[in-house]
Amino acid sequence: MAQRVIDLVISALAAALSVLLSWPYWHSVGYWAETPAMWTVYIVVGYVLAVYVFYAFLGSLRTLFLHDAQGHRPDAASQEKQS
Repeated sequence: MAQRVIDLVISALAAALSVLLSWPYWHSVGYWAETPAMWTVYIVVGYVLAVYVFYAFLGSLRTLFLHDAQGHRPDAASQEKQS
């Protein structure tokens, strides 16, 4: 449970950083969303999606490292030689 909370916090911070990095683009209120209200909706939806993507990425990365660690156990190498 604690790992999920940590992943969620990291995801939220990474998404917030992504929104801040896009500041020059949406600050001038140009492009497709001409009203500030539309930009707010656009940023909120983008933030939620970014949190989800970062959270899924961290979960996949953890799984990848767990599988890699299982393949490098000393007893796994000795079992492969025996069979």
